[in-house]
Amino acid sequence: MDSAVLLDLLGNENRRRILRLLSHKPCYVTEISEYLGVSPKAVIDHLRKLEEAGLVESRTDDQRRKYFHISRNLRLEVNVSPYGFGAKSAYPASPSLDMTGRCPHVTLDVTVGDDSDSVAELASELGQLEELENELSLAQRWVHGRMTQVLDRLNETIGADDSRFYAELLAAIATGTDTTSSISREVEVAEEVVEEALSRLADNGLVTRHSDRWSIS
Repeated sequence: MDSAVLLDLLGNENRRRILRLLSHKPCYVTEISEYLGVSPKAVIDHLRKLEEAGLVESRTDDQRRKYFHISRNLRLEVNVSPYGFGAKSAYPASPSLDMTGRCPHVTLDVTVGDDSDSVAELASELGQLEELENELSLAQRWVHGRMTQVLDRLNETIGADDSRFYAELLAAIATGTDTTSSISREVEVAEEVVEEALSRLADNGLVTRHSDRWSIS
């Protein structure tokens, strides 16, 4: 789902409260209405929008009462800083995904079980995963803070407001993308804009041009 659409959808407090309630148990309209303190008609409208977005599904019991429940796992991340704004949504990866070599900066020390796990083993694994989730959240906060510090220092060094763009140019060169055209493709910016920016970095002594290739000074 498009993250902008998801942000608009979750911008409504009552829809967030509905999802919070449904995360604990399936509910029918009257239950949700009493919990929110709003009319059943308003609840039905919120549920319709959540269903259209694929976040909620319903089933009917033997008494022909319709129960609603959350239909999928979804993670929404929003990043706001002086150097950028972004939002992205992601669905859980397949349990069979091989993480070997995919996260070289992170050690995932969790034993993955199988269908034969006992209740005790599943409870233990859940505890490990919750600890890992907290650690990753803390690490992500540290990374965002450190990125802001680095961009602040680049601002001071380069003397430009658009330090994020210049940082992307320097990162491209540092990882071996060294021609104007290849850097342009990497950062998805027109060659003439990249050429002008690289020339500015060269004037500040941060990069050096060797024929048609660039390197960090």
